[in-house]
Amino acid sequence: MSADVQFMRLALQQAEQAAQRGEVPVGAVLVRNGEVIATGQNAPIEGHDPTAHAEIVALRTAAQTLGNYRLDDCELYVTLEPCAMCAGAMLHARLKRVVFGAADPKTGAAGSVINLFAQPQLNHQTQVQGSVLATECGEMLQTFFKRKREDQRMNNQPVREDALRTPESRFADLPGYPWPANYIADLPALAGLRMHYLDEGPKDAGLTYLCLHGNPAWSYLYRKMMPVFLSAGSRVVAPDLIGFGKSDKPKKDALHTFSWHRQILLEFVERLDLRNIVLVVQDWGGLLGLTLPMASPGRYRGLLVMNTTLGTGDVPLSAGFLAWREMNAKKPDFDLARLFARGNPQMSAQDCAAYNAPFPDVGHRAATRAFPAMVPEHEDDDGAAISREALSFWQTRWQGQSLMAIGLQDPVLGEPVMRQLQQQIRGCPEPMRLEQAGHFVQEQGEPVAQAAVRHFVP
Repeated sequence: MSADVQFMRLALQQAEQAAQRGEVPVGAVLVRNGEVIATGQNAPIEGHDPTAHAEIVALRTAAQTLGNYRLDDCELYVTLEPCAMCAGAMLHARLKRVVFGAADPKTGAAGSVINLFAQPQLNHQTQVQGSVLATECGEMLQTFFKRKREDQRMNNQPVREDALRTPESRFADLPGYPWPANYIADLPALAGLRMHYLDEGPKDAGLTYLCLHGNPAWSYLYRKMMPVFLSAGSRVVAPDLIGFGKSDKPKKDALHTFSWHRQILLEFVERLDLRNIVLVVQDWGGLLGLTLPMASPGRYRGLLVMNTTLGTGDVPLSAGFLAWREMNAKKPDFDLARLFARGNPQMSAQDCAAYNAPFPDVGHRAATRAFPAMVPEHEDDDGAAISREALSFWQTRWQGQSLMAIGLQDPVLGEPVMRQLQQQIRGCPEPMRLEQAGHFVQEQGEPVAQAAVRHFVP
């Protein structure tokens, strides 16, 4: 790998970080004698600063680091052709060389619109090299703007009259949750409702971790596991079930049914054409998710299962679950932050409060009220028959790898329930036992994710 390619890849990493913050994905790396002196990423939106282009950020940092605004012996790598402002700053800094990735036909000042670096009247000449990793740099920008257009279209998607949509301001500055939103509304089962999901990592990754949350959580639950999966080069897809998170919320409890939510997930997997899936489930993520692979076994490579069960309707529900369901019936609009704080004392107040973010008032809480009663208890309950089929699938037809992690402090779906489930999953090895973890295992999920990365090999 040439030095130019090596440093441009570092600049691409900066661009990706900018995209995760909602900035146009442009990244820069400033190098002297083969050593990285400074990095920069676009920040005009975040800083309310029209000059905070990636190149300017890198130039400022380098000048402070070296104690000199002249950067004569330095080279700057940037993923997009510099604009006139940045080109002027580079010339004023007397850079030795500028290397860029994608051309910018609208504002490029290194040859696309004008070429400030080719003006013989200037008292300093900077060498320019373009088209280094141009395809990768350009694709990152194209993907970003495509997503922005889709987001704008989805933001203009009208809310169904029988549903509510949580204001985006409720999700501002959530700790540990930097990923941009994705929305889908044209699945047949959604019937015009808007569903939110996270989709990070390369689309052609060797593994795709499909992370399904339960009640009353949302995709925020996976914020500690996602970075581990992503750092291993995998793709992560984490939807918010309808009624939760950033997804639309039907006003009526009765609209929520087991079969409806399952059908949405089946259509979602098909629409995104997810393959090489490691299914990651807990709570309702398992009640629903464990019924998915038998519909399309070839899509699934692995199962990472945490405190959950299958609602087959032919065995009694656990005493812990019955107590939870009774509490929900008596106090249907309980404080979610307090629930998470009680079961996860290591969580900060801000982390706990994030679980309240999707629900500004009781009108948004239909799903959290409905789900406890939706767990199949009798053989003819909605979802029971398909769950029995799923149980047979896991016992006899499952061909993938499995990994189980148990939060031992869970009073609802703890070790006895999980040990039974382990025996029902073909080839499931001895579980990980997390002494301090409760029902929401993902809140202590980093070691579980690390074990999964070691266990599931692309």
